Amino acid sequence: MSLSLIPILIEPKKRTQNEINVIQMPDHLFKQLQINKREIKISIGRISIPVIVQSADLPENTIHVSEELMESLYLPIQHLKMQAMFLPGLLTLKLGPVIALLTDSIEARNDNEAIFRSIHLFCEEINQGVREKGGLFYIFSFDQFLKQGYFLENEKWVKAHLPAPDVIYNRIHSRVLEFKNEYKQFRQNIKQLSIPFFNDRFLSKWEVYNCLKETQLDFYIPETKLFSQDHFYQMTEKYETLFLKPIHGSQGRNIIKVKRESTLYYSLETSLKSLPSGNGEKFSFDELYQLVKPLIHNRIYIIQQGIPLMSHQSAAMDFRVLCHQNAYNHWKVTSTVARIAAKQEFVSNLARGGTLTRPLNALRTTFNEEKAIEALALMKELALETAGIISQNSQGLFGELGIDIGVDQEGKPWLIEVNSKPSKNFEDGLTKIRPSAKAIIQLCTILTFDSADMKEDL
Repeated sequence: MSLSLIPILIEPKKRTQNEINVIQMPDHLFKQLQINKREIKISIGRISIPVIVQSADLPENTIHVSEELMESLYLPIQHLKMQAMFLPGLLTLKLGPVIALLTDSIEARNDNEAIFRSIHLFCEEINQGVREKGGLFYIFSFDQFLKQGYFLENEKWVKAHLPAPDVIYNRIHSRVLEFKNEYKQFRQNIKQLSIPFFNDRFLSKWEVYNCLKETQLDFYIPETKLFSQDHFYQMTEKYETLFLKPIHGSQGRNIIKVKRESTLYYSLETSLKSLPSGNGEKFSFDELYQLVKPLIHNRIYIIQQGIPLMSHQSAAMDFRVLCHQNAYNHWKVTSTVARIAAKQEFVSNLARGGTLTRPLNALRTTFNEEKAIEALALMKELALETAGIISQNSQGLFGELGIDIGVDQEGKPWLIEVNSKPSKNFEDGLTKIRPSAKAIIQLCTILTFDSADMKEDL
């Protein structure tokens, strides 16, 4: 079912005591919304309050709401653009969306203002997009849920008591936090309130591999095993190059690269902060295992087949394809970039000094124009199929995924990793509001009003 939403402008007005729960709107808006009663409820976020609708000679699509009613709805006392839908079965005028971004990157200042570190600019873009379309956007930390959040007022993110959101966009950066009891209790509260919550959680590399390995995408996935001495030996015998990765790792940290240099000897590189002694030397398998074991340090690692991928001027290179759900579980590619590793690095992550370039420009360094276009199309198709399978078969709601893909010398794409909390530093910034921000706003709007529509059908 397609949503039919009407943009409206809420203007706060001072009212007498008897008029607090009266809202005014022009007759044409009353008819356009197909409101069939004068006594209805107005709903924002999770709050619903009975009101009386009065006709008034007002500008098009404008409604007047008392300041006291706005306070009861936990709305800032200012002009607010919202999207509206009347639910006749519930006699409810639903306004929204109220979108809240959850993060652990809030840096509060003494003057009641906050900044959000690496996602600050992205938050401003989402806020701008929400205000242009209609809705309310704010940012909060899990321990302040339903107590306070931050919304943008006069170009500053200020603290306020705001309505419970229609949908929560999860941008928690810490994997450790997800396992803490306080956070688990917060998630339980969200579940009890039936608030849509995406992206639900971090995905482990082993979970992703198991989700995809027996599907039609198996052909595009490097062979992967959980680290053990036996598996390590089998894989070193089978492949010239291996990558050892923590299943809960990100940003290219704590990765170990093993390369067979001869029949009996291997070399080792790592992206760990402190390199092991003897880095760059040649080791027998037994020596290699004894060197690797303390680096892993009781963490769960995978061993992944190394693929001879195309490079850029001898530097390692892969591609980040950002995918979003646009509506009703349909995925689309919102951006694609090539990532080039920094000098003397074997991982391309920006956190380790990697740089970006346009994907076609990167592909043209190895392939002719036709082959480059074909390889890019295959990458996007692989990313979309990957996103679809993961969203269907993983527990939780995933509306945004960053898919990392490598391309071999024949132009075949290989799936390297899937990220449920992709970095916001990959898009080209040529537009005022980046495509991923627009896609998130669209998904949140659908989740808001679809959810309200479904409640009416119950």
